[in-house]
Amino acid sequence: MRLIKIIFACAFLAIARNADSKAQPSVVPAAAAAQPAPGQPVSEAAPTLFRIGWLPVTNSMVCTWVVVAVIFSIVRLGTRRMKEVPSGVQNLIEATVEGLEELTAGVLKPRVARWVFPLAATFFIFILVSNLMGLLPGVGSIGKGVPVKDSIMPFAVQHVETPFFRAPTSDANMTVVMAAIFLVMSFYWAFRDNGPMGFIKHIFGVKVEGGKWAYAPLLLLFIFIGLMEMVSIILVRPVALAMRLYGNILGGESVLSIMLTHTPLGLGALPFYFFELFIAVVQALVFALLAIAFVGTMCVQEGEGAGGR
Repeated sequence: MRLIKIIFACAFLAIARNADSKAQPSVVPAAAAAQPAPGQPVSEAAPTLFRIGWLPVTNSMVCTWVVVAVIFSIVRLGTRRMKEVPSGVQNLIEATVEGLEELTAGVLKPRVARWVFPLAATFFIFILVSNLMGLLPGVGSIGKGVPVKDSIMPFAVQHVETPFFRAPTSDANMTVVMAAIFLVMSFYWAFRDNGPMGFIKHIFGVKVEGGKWAYAPLLLLFIFIGLMEMVSIILVRPVALAMRLYGNILGGESVLSIMLTHTPLGLGALPFYFFELFIAVVQALVFALLAIAFVGTMCVQEGEGAGGR
């Protein structure tokens, strides 16, 4: 059942990504959509490949569908013939899921951990596969451009102006959608765990002992602290989740693009490529860990008392 939840959550991420693109094709200004010259950093906006009616389909959307298909295929391959003693792909899937479950349970209390685990695992798996997909040969280097007329290769171009594929996590639309999903779900879990009044008390309530004369100034102080906490919950945390992931992946792709074209035979990109493999895993883990930790700060800790179940 947990694997099924993760699979459907991955599909939901892709659907939400497409819905966001319908309303706003790109979160960056139109001027930023200009394609970079050879050897320049990757463009901030994902270029549109084609349109389905009024819906623009970008190269990051196409890659998102590929990522979801890859996840479905791996899960199907690993769970088609389940064994009591897992091996191969089944062993990899079970180890990943169990590790993420233990990680979530180690930060959150059991009831909240059961709620948060499917989404946190989905974030990690989807981001990891997306990041690794962006490092595959052909992603970002195969696409439309000015043809080379005297080349022996039939589809050779001087420079790829519109790549057919782009890592979904290097598109700010995707990372913003994931952060928005996290924001909505974190409030849902907080209200479910604390109850409406319990959540308000948890954020704005006086958390230190004091005499009756000190209660009024302490209440004002903690109301101010609570307002700052709400600003952090609603604005700072989602922006930190979205922009940290987007900036790291886009920056890594830009460095690889520059090093491939400005060093002999592109060998200067080799150490950066292995570094980006490390970053791909770390950024997926950081996103999932921060999402878990942020939910933990919004839920009543053991001993404080709880509201709804």
